Amino acid sequence: MIITIIRKELHMLFISPLAWLLLALVQLVLAWVFLVRLDAFLEIQSQLLQIANPPGVTEIIVTPVFAVAAIVLLMITPLLSMRLIAEERRNRTLTLLISAPVSMTDIVLGKFLGLMVFFSAIISLIIALCLSLRTGGMMDFGLLLSNTIGLLLTVASFSALGLYISSLTAQPAIAAAGTLGVLLGLWLIDLAASATQSWLHYFSLLKHFDHFNQGLIDTLSTAYFILFTVTFLVLTIRRLDGERLHG
Repeated sequence: MIITIIRKELHMLFISPLAWLLLALVQLVLAWVFLVRLDAFLEIQSQLLQIANPPGVTEIIVTPVFAVAAIVLLMITPLLSMRLIAEERRNRTLTLLISAPVSMTDIVLGKFLGLMVFFSAIISLIIALCLSLRTGGMMDFGLLLSNTIGLLLTVASFSALGLYISSLTAQPAIAAAGTLGVLLGLWLIDLAASATQSWLHYFSLLKHFDHFNQGLIDTLSTAYFILFTVTFLVLTIRRLDGERLHG
């Protein structure tokens, strides 16, 4: 049943012009960042040769691309997650869905994984873009892997939060605004933590992603992302279970 829900969500995504527009926009922005960093690398390449252990293309090009990707995906997640449940409620199909002989867990996980498949496609395109550098030099595949894992965990957290907020309303626009507001709030925590080096950085999604961005697969950050994602998925399940019990 989860597979059926995933297919339905992907079908709904890919028949929407918004999804294709966002996909094209993300690739355009990241390709521009990639080319700008590549140009900067080529300009300083002769100077790097004079350093004993110079940073390579992965540190100078790939790492900034993934850092920008995390922010771009933060911005587009509300637009993709807003319709997951809010639109079902607005179209009065949510009642049929929750009254079907399907567990709430299957419904929530199906919608979540459907969105994650879409995001995985975006991340795969980012990886393909970065792997094009392999033709002209050596790459640090460990750093690339660390960034990929970190971005997947970060996007999973964004998606789980967006799914939960979408379950709270019947208006996709309100769900999008709420998700964006919370994610921007978490981003401000990241900026505050960077400025003060206070305990706030423990609650910042992007601050935890920074560890992966620097090549460190940190156990604490991994646990934080998993706990964050699971918490909001469980809250969504409980929210829909409540609607099923109370009609």
